[in-house]
Amino acid sequence: YVPARGVLEDSDLFDARFFGVNPREAELTDPQLRVFLEVAWEAMENAGYVGERVDGLVGVWAGMGNNFYYHYNVLTRPDKLAVIGEIAAEIANEKDHIAPRVSHKLNLTGPSLSVHTACSTTLVVIENAYQALVTHQVDMALAGGVDIRTPQRSGQRFEEGGVFSKDGQCRPFDADATGTMFGEGAG
Repeated sequence: YVPARGVLEDSDLFDARFFGVNPREAELTDPQLRVFLEVAWEAMENAGYVGERVDGLVGVWAGMGNNFYYHYNVLTRPDKLAVIGEIAAEIANEKDHIAPRVSHKLNLTGPSLSVHTACSTTLVVIENAYQALVTHQVDMALAGGVDIRTPQRSGQRFEEGGVFSKDGQCRPFDADATGTMFGEGAG
């Protein structure tokens, strides 16, 4: 066992009121969905497009990592799950809802596609958004991904000949490289 992993700090912080999310629902929402909503807002804000409504068709292409939060933090809390209901909890955690959730919360009116292609997800969402732009299917595109592991402070198991690094270090193009490691991030 190698106790190493890139961790995205403060991923547990979320301004539910700012996004119009019930605090009880926010607590049961996968941090990946919460963080991606925040970075989507920030991207739109940095581009100068924040307000009640953005003119034109704005498409959202997004993907996220596997959802372990639902298993560790939602299903283990039937008392909290009963408050918001199973359907609301599933919508707050499923990969399929990442793009539509952003479109809904940011009042974006273009296509909304949640894409999942394993390790290539974010590259694929960017390519899909690019194609929609150059073929004039949208006026603007928001594309990205997020991956946050639950529990966050976890490591990996090294196996000789496997993909994971022996010491938690990633050394691309180095003769001493023993593999890779996972890390968290959003963009």
